Amino acid sequence: MDVWRYFAITHRNHVIMNPLSSEALDGVLELIQLLPGARVLDIGCGKAELILRLARRSGVEAIGIERSPYTAEEARARVRRESMDDRIHIEEMDGAEYAGEPGTFDLASCLGASWIFHGHRSTLRALSRWTRPGGFVLVAEPFWRASPDPEYLSSQELRADEFGSHASNVEDGVTEGLIPLFARAAETTEWDRYEALQWHAAEEWARENPADPDVVEVLRRIRESRRAFLRWGRDCVGDGLYLFRKPDQADSR
Repeated sequence: MDVWRYFAITHRNHVIMNPLSSEALDGVLELIQLLPGARVLDIGCGKAELILRLARRSGVEAIGIERSPYTAEEARARVRRESMDDRIHIEEMDGAEYAGEPGTFDLASCLGASWIFHGHRSTLRALSRWTRPGGFVLVAEPFWRASPDPEYLSSQELRADEFGSHASNVEDGVTEGLIPLFARAAETTEWDRYEALQWHAAEEWARENPADPDVVEVLRRIRESRRAFLRWGRDCVGDGLYLFRKPDQADSR
């Protein structure tokens, strides 16, 4: 089935489409002091929750890039409901193809979608290119808490080298010339909520749409995902939130 439809179904109850809690997101946004009119770029923006919070908090102007047509439309609808069309623009496209002018954003972010740039370091590199000196780079990225079982990797179509550690996620930023300002690992209960909301969404959607041709595949996928998470993933996969600054002259000392 269409992968974007699958994600739209399984994430229909999510506002933040990764294991970040609302409190964790607000906590890091408190550390980013943006002025009204500051420019924000969010790659893989999901339902636009990050940029909506920033627009309410700081009056920023934002561009959200989202590849899923289902999620992009929901993001636009949320922006319209809050009458922020004049400050937030949602573009439906592959984030890797975005051609915004380098060095012009006060904050560039990508929360849990580093697959767009084929990895964590390349994501940091791309975001840094779009960020002005002294601006911020914000990412969320999985990491291995423990060595993954080969059966888990096979069931989820993952590679052992696909993620690093919590520490290496920070060090990758240093390697790319960024200054780490904050790092937070998601609590296990945050992962539990993120995963279990998907089970609930898929099972309820299937009850509501028994004649849909994708029902069998949606249930097969979500039940395999549930089994793999409870048997292996909950113990071996973590998720981190990382804030960096792109150096400017004030950071030269």
